[in-house]
Amino acid sequence: MLDYLLKSGGCLLVFYLFYVLFLEKENMHVYKRIYLLSIIVVSFIIPLVTFTNYVEVVEQIQPMITSSTATEFPIVAATEQQNYLPIILWSIYGLGVLLFGLKFIKNSYEIVKKIKRNPKEKTGETTSVLLNEDIVPHTFFNFIFFNKKKYTTHQIPKEVILHEETHARQKHSIDVLLLEFLQVVFWFNPVLFLLNKSVKLNHEFLADQAVLNHGANTKTYQQTLLAYSSNASQLQLAHAINYSSIKKRFTVMRTKTSKKKIWTRSFVLLPVLALLLFSFSTTVQQEKATPQQVTEYNSLAKKYNAQPKKGMVVKLKEVNRIDYLYKLMTTSQKKKAEKFPSFPPMPPSPKVIKGVNDKESNIPPPPKSNSKRPVTLVNGKRTCDECILEITKEKLAAIVLSVNKGEIISFNIKFPKKPTVKVTNSTVLNKEAKMYLKEAKIGQNATIFGLKSSAFKNRSAAVLFKIIE
Repeated sequence: MLDYLLKSGGCLLVFYLFYVLFLEKENMHVYKRIYLLSIIVVSFIIPLVTFTNYVEVVEQIQPMITSSTATEFPIVAATEQQNYLPIILWSIYGLGVLLFGLKFIKNSYEIVKKIKRNPKEKTGETTSVLLNEDIVPHTFFNFIFFNKKKYTTHQIPKEVILHEETHARQKHSIDVLLLEFLQVVFWFNPVLFLLNKSVKLNHEFLADQAVLNHGANTKTYQQTLLAYSSNASQLQLAHAINYSSIKKRFTVMRTKTSKKKIWTRSFVLLPVLALLLFSFSTTVQQEKATPQQVTEYNSLAKKYNAQPKKGMVVKLKEVNRIDYLYKLMTTSQKKKAEKFPSFPPMPPSPKVIKGVNDKESNIPPPPKSNSKRPVTLVNGKRTCDECILEITKEKLAAIVLSVNKGEIISFNIKFPKKPTVKVTNSTVLNKEAKMYLKEAKIGQNATIFGLKSSAFKNRSAAVLFKIIE
């Protein structure tokens, strides 16, 4: 979650800086409005984009055949210290959402209250709300707030009325409410506050442009803006004619932006978008079967597809091999490969009773002391031959090895695509093995092999673990 928030925040910051440097002072306000709203959506989508990189699997160790259910190893859980950091962070986040949410509700309530408690006059698509206090004209959706005395005595210039009607007609309040809501949820992101200011300023550019296009004299209109540059009260979520930098608005009024310049800025944006996709998207390496493995699968599948279902002769080892190879293949490889054979129902595996040497257990007893190689014990229990033991990462990290006779001198552990780790003079995994274990994926195998005991010349048989959730 934190990684996603950092990536989306980084994307939004880069897009916003591009706007400030290349777009803000240009006279293409409709384009800028679309851009400012679009970068919010794009910034939230880019970190979710995943590019899959297929990597061929080269088998280091042949998979062993599961012939029975694995024994559950009793693991003594290590005492874990309570981590209070997530609780503290979520508490701070919740407090921020509460405070900003209350502020948003308060501002919304003030607008609704003023609309309900004051006289109104409908004119075309807009409704004028007449207030007794000295206010700067401002707009919220189709409601335009005026000072009652100035409105009834026709002291408000027609340019000001047209300016506010433009805010209402172009639905600028929708943009503001969207940004205000996002500020409640992502109150910790300062870029959203800067973006909110830029969106409101661009709304003023749009309204100024509409007034000038309607035939108003530029100098006269600028003098009107200066006259309204006062500290008179206005509502937080509304658009006021005196919003933000008057000097910047005057500069933009005199700026002319050609279509060629708009296209040039759009093309400059493309490499920025590509760079963000490359930097903040997710690349996943997914295993796929090698050509040799696909060939092996096709050969086995063709063999069983040629047999009739009734009386089919099935080898458990080959069935498991086909299933293993099929799961390695990508969707495109599966489409081109032989159809997966339809095998008859397999007989149930013999049940393994928890514990070692129980009367009903089918685990063979430990070999006699004159055996030529040691028997590996996991947490004091013997493992079954030719089977895969299912175990979680946590339990595998905490296993304790021993042998039926003598002391452990060394053993090896191997994870897929990782070098073999040799552990000496220890009965538990070392730091290097635990590091590779953390990087292992669910469903992968780990093999402990080559265990050497002080009582035997030969080394023990391999023990294969399958990592589960």
